[in-house]
Amino acid sequence: MMILLNAASPAPAEPSSGRGLARRVLTDIDALDRAMYAAVVSTPTPALDRPLSWIADASSFARLWIATSIALAAGAGRHGRRTAALGMTAVGVTSLTADLFAKHLVPRRRPAPDTVSAGRKARRPTSSSFPSGHTASAFAYASIVATGFPDLALPLYGMATVVGCSRVHTGVHYPSDVVGGAILGLCVGAAMRRWPSR
Repeated sequence: MMILLNAASPAPAEPSSGRGLARRVLTDIDALDRAMYAAVVSTPTPALDRPLSWIADASSFARLWIATSIALAAGAGRHGRRTAALGMTAVGVTSLTADLFAKHLVPRRRPAPDTVSAGRKARRPTSSSFPSGHTASAFAYASIVATGFPDLALPLYGMATVVGCSRVHTGVHYPSDVVGGAILGLCVGAAMRRWPSR
């Protein structure tokens, strides 16, 4: 009788099957992320190593965007000064959002420093790897300044993309960190573009 009951009873559903699927998807994404990182750092690029290392360091402490803002303020009059100020405000807001919130929400260890060659070394922050704060600031700045100077959109977004690539190239971030940073920066930029109009 017990055997018949067991045979007739449906198999119990796997607990948290949706959660299990999400975990497997995240595991696969992480594997792809690490594979892309490994491909980048293992590919010899002697002509790119020094320029990308310089850009990775120049983007630290917003030096790249400070220099751009000074040029805008000096050469584009009142509009340039206002746009530069808004751009630097976007950098500040993005940095605070990344450092005080996002990085604590998603703690992630950075790639091991010995995975890159000596020619690709750049300053290594000690904060969580996700998201890339440098990339976030770059895209937030580009989003704001390109609104005030549409002709500069291509070089600004191009430089923001190069900053993101440099963070992977120098071994301080995984590709998904850079993508997350770009999304954060664009979101902050979009929010700030609506703020002055109100």
